[in-house]
Amino acid sequence: MDTDLLRAFVTVAECEGFSAAGKVLHRTQSAVSLQIKRLEDQMGGALLSRTSRRVELTASGGRLLPYARHILKLQDEARQVLGVDRKNELIRLGTSEEQASTYLPELLSRFAADHPEVRLEVTCKISASLVHDFQEGLLDAVLVVRHGPTQTGRLLGRERMVWVVAEDQSLADWEVLPLALNPEGCIFRAHAFAALGRDDRQWDVRYSSQSPTGINLPVKAGLALTVKTPRSVPSGCRIVGDDEGLPPLGHVEIELHRSPGHVSDALSDFCDHLEAIVTGKGKLEEVGALEASAEVGTEASPEVGADSDVATVRQAATAG
Repeated sequence: MDTDLLRAFVTVAECEGFSAAGKVLHRTQSAVSLQIKRLEDQMGGALLSRTSRRVELTASGGRLLPYARHILKLQDEARQVLGVDRKNELIRLGTSEEQASTYLPELLSRFAADHPEVRLEVTCKISASLVHDFQEGLLDAVLVVRHGPTQTGRLLGRERMVWVVAEDQSLADWEVLPLALNPEGCIFRAHAFAALGRDDRQWDVRYSSQSPTGINLPVKAGLALTVKTPRSVPSGCRIVGDDEGLPPLGHVEIELHRSPGHVSDALSDFCDHLEAIVTGKGKLEEVGALEASAEVGTEASPEVGADSDVATVRQAATAG
């Protein structure tokens, strides 16, 4: 059985489309379609059902999928045992600079001990850009803030957002709130606008930068206010208290994407280690808790004002 055909099948099944799978596999949509046709001819029947909106597994495809994944995994294990291309494996990770500085120090040492010959390439951008690059097949794994539903993102949990100022800064010093935020397209920026839109305070974006350094410098100098998660508050800064009059910001959801076209033990270990570090030690609110709170309903939520604008926030962030 041709493993290239199986890899195309697994990728189409997980991406739920030929176009998205082609980007991951670096092939044209027609080339991927031809591979699936060849596999279906070998299997003696249709494996995928094509509709106007998506591609779904047939009953035969559903039975084949776990075997295809297992075969690809065995192939990779055999190549690693024999040393085939082991030195040439490259894992391309995308994440924000703040997530990289928080999670990579522990991850890199742990992963390097288990896979010393695997190379790692790290790309740091805002989440929307990273998801786009991933969908174009340019990255193997991305850890991002969820901007909207995707076919490959797996929710890990959520983080609280907070207002951040310099340690000795009083909000009373500002008649107009000076903001330091990421450029358009960042969901933190969209959340800030949505929250302030419910408030009577005047505000103005004075500083804009895609780099945390470009945001942190004016905030630490007492020149601006920004939005972060508690893990990202820089030294010399503090979280604005609930009693200081700013509207609550709600939460952002953290998700991990892994390329279905890159099947290897090294990538599996890398993603497993990364997920364990991100979700460990209470860093995120667990997915189960998030789903449970959603089932309770908005009337029981103490932060309904902050989180009920999530659709508007995502639309604003995506449009940027």
